[in-house]
Amino acid sequence: MGFSLTANLVRITERRIAPATLTIENGLIQSITEIGTSEDPNLPYLLPGFVDSHVHVESSLLIPSEFARLAVVHGTVGTISDPHEIANVCGMDGVLYMIENGNQVPFKFHFGAPSCVPATTFETAGATLDVNDVTTLLQRDDIYYLSEMMNFPGVLFKDPEVLAKIAAAQAVGKPVDGHAPGLRGEQAEAYIRAGMSTDHECFTEEEGLDKLQRGMKILIREGSAAKNFEALHPLLHEHYQQMMFCSDDKHPDSLLEGHINQLCARAVAAGIDVFQVLYAACIHPVEHYRMRIGLLQVGDPADMILVNNLQDFTVRATYIDGNLVAEDGKTNIPRVASTTINQFKASPIAPRDLQVAATSACSIPVIEALDGQLITNRINWKPRIAGDSVVSSVEEDVLKLVVINRYQSAPPAISFIRNFGLKQGALASTVAHDSHNIIAVGVDDESLSEAINAVIRAEGGLSVCYELDGAKQTDVLALPVAGLMSNEDGYDVAALYTQLDQTVKTVLGSPLRAPFMTLSFMALLVIPHLKLSDKGLFDGDSFSLI
Repeated sequence: MGFSLTANLVRITERRIAPATLTIENGLIQSITEIGTSEDPNLPYLLPGFVDSHVHVESSLLIPSEFARLAVVHGTVGTISDPHEIANVCGMDGVLYMIENGNQVPFKFHFGAPSCVPATTFETAGATLDVNDVTTLLQRDDIYYLSEMMNFPGVLFKDPEVLAKIAAAQAVGKPVDGHAPGLRGEQAEAYIRAGMSTDHECFTEEEGLDKLQRGMKILIREGSAAKNFEALHPLLHEHYQQMMFCSDDKHPDSLLEGHINQLCARAVAAGIDVFQVLYAACIHPVEHYRMRIGLLQVGDPADMILVNNLQDFTVRATYIDGNLVAEDGKTNIPRVASTTINQFKASPIAPRDLQVAATSACSIPVIEALDGQLITNRINWKPRIAGDSVVSSVEEDVLKLVVINRYQSAPPAISFIRNFGLKQGALASTVAHDSHNIIAVGVDDESLSEAINAVIRAEGGLSVCYELDGAKQTDVLALPVAGLMSNEDGYDVAALYTQLDQTVKTVLGSPLRAPFMTLSFMALLVIPHLKLSDKGLFDGDSFSLI
């Protein structure tokens, strides 16, 4: 069934706007007829749909079908999605789960072949994807690229398996995503020359410019934890042709508020030319990854959005293949039946399991978390001793950090961390990049053990343990899909997550913008400088366990 639509058509590549009527038949644009030469203030603006050029859907805590229901409300019609997180838990079966679930809804997921499973040899993951597995995935028509090559030391030192995975992508003409935080100069040149086409990890303008000048495409990332828009958006003035927008990791409360539309509004407000902004938001991802998304040309799929104006980008309607999938802030994508997939073998722990023996050392290395960044600092701290144990110091904001292997029985790895700001209690999560073992931070061992045991009982989830009105309480958001995602209604999951998040901030006292997201990255070894894996404290600069 066909229909027609009249609006101010934004022709991005021609850098002009004119009223036009489009006819759509069988999901395709059949004709475009301009009906004037200047914008009509009474008409909305018609754009190609927005694309998130790098996102781990798992970080939304939602399965793909539920992620889509929320994202279309903000004008997103497709994503470049790296199923790296679930692959680290469930391997090939996890990747196939994401593809199959995503195929059940009218949304254009474009999954990649995870390149680093496990991400490093210094942590325990639930699966391995070797060269043969990656090659098999890349030969599929529904795999569009080789996902971020986080093992940049392996690229620089010519690790044979790493190079073989890159060659497998190049053999089938699919792009390779990069991941090289802080890499500059000759090392960046060598990394790019090896075949890396993009990077979403730049956290300074200087780093972004260095890589742009060497031919790399740079993604401006604004997720729930890592926020690089302010540092990188000035580069859009002169380098927009090599830039895109992405979220990377976005929790459900953030996804409720907005998506790529927010970055468009901020960029225009910062004085970036609107056409340059829309190139990054709509055009470049489609062209770079050869996405099956239309760009408002005759014969294209009718993937398009209506917005009120080109300042705040409030979305009136979203169409995918001519289907009205969202209108006036409401999703039209129905929920679909889903299964679960998981791998979880951890056993409950006791407070005594978390004790750290007293040390005579004058100082010990401590992780310093940075709000809004994935990188951490390494600081030295004079340990606080109580009895025969090293304990947290609420006064100094140095708390105990724990990582527990969820795939087999093993002693917990324990360290200390600054900047979580907790005054009481603990929080725990089975979302812990990249291997997704159990990670927890807390003030005391009793609260830590209860928070950890709560997610163990749920076989995956987020938990908060705290005292309120003299009584201990533990709240849990269960994540039965790989310990990463819920298969419940996305709006309900977002509401539950918001409650947990507020409890951590208002009851436990954390000043962080996204405490759970920040916690999840404290085990991410491929981001400097100091992290904790289930095998121990890890120095990201020397790439070795301390």
